[in-house]
Amino acid sequence: MPGLNTEVEHAGETYHVQTQDLGPGPNSVETTVYKAGRVLSSRRAYYTAFLNSSDLPDKIHAIIREEHESAIREIRAGKFAHL
Repeated sequence: MPGLNTEVEHAGETYHVQTQDLGPGPNSVETTVYKAGRVLSSRRAYYTAFLNSSDLPDKIHAIIREEHESAIREIRAGKFAHL
């Protein structure tokens, strides 16, 4: 399933946010925040509760969007500015 990649500017710094579905096995979505190629944050949101759902792809897409936007809001709020 395709993921999302976004460059975010905050206080003169550029951050990269990458969110992707890790697929079967992990059954999770991973969001990673980078600055100058260095990983600042990485987190996973699990979707195991939805595995038997008939609209699983839609649920995964929603999780990807939610997690990605959450990381962007954190950057804009200055959460990673000290790193």
